[in-house]
Amino acid sequence: MNPTFPAAPALERAAEPTEANIRELVYGFYDRVRADPLLGPVFDASLAGRWDDHLPKMCSFWSSLVLGAKQYRGNVQQAHQPLAGIEPQHFSRWLYLFLDTVESRYRPAAAVRFMEPALRIAQSLQLSRFGWDYTIPAEQLALLERVAPRRRTRDADNADGANGDHAAHAPTQPPLRPRPPGEPFPTRIVGKQED
Repeated sequence: MNPTFPAAPALERAAEPTEANIRELVYGFYDRVRADPLLGPVFDASLAGRWDDHLPKMCSFWSSLVLGAKQYRGNVQQAHQPLAGIEPQHFSRWLYLFLDTVESRYRPAAAVRFMEPALRIAQSLQLSRFGWDYTIPAEQLALLERVAPRRRTRDADNADGANGDHAAHAPTQPPLRPRPPGEPFPTRIVGKQED
């Protein structure tokens, strides 16, 4: 996904999330977090001696989101508020590692079931921490574009089809419009598209 970070190891990708492969995802992801030079110290400072409690809680969290298991009891915003020293690059790195780990373990249709909520949660935490004028880092915008690319216009699709070389043209993406006052992020929320 991003050549500046090491990629997740290649594994057989699951077609559907299950309790068992969600557990493998969570443990594999947090192994990468702990080994990461930027995120490892932040997580270790916060979770020192509590990893054995945290990881099952994260399994419940993702099972609740992805499978509808309704096992997780907690407040995501409240849990992340006391963390000192969190900067925009921490969110970008966390997202990269998570999305890359998901992509390495699940086929695309299943991976999206993790990626969309991860992006929404990250945006919500960023808004809460950094306020309405927060600017999403460029590397995070690239992740957003990769996971939820803006749709091409019908005119562009028709023009490609008329020329008979649809695959030869890379989609051209219009620049993001300036955000209206009170709109927190310059990107669209995943799953919502303007007409």
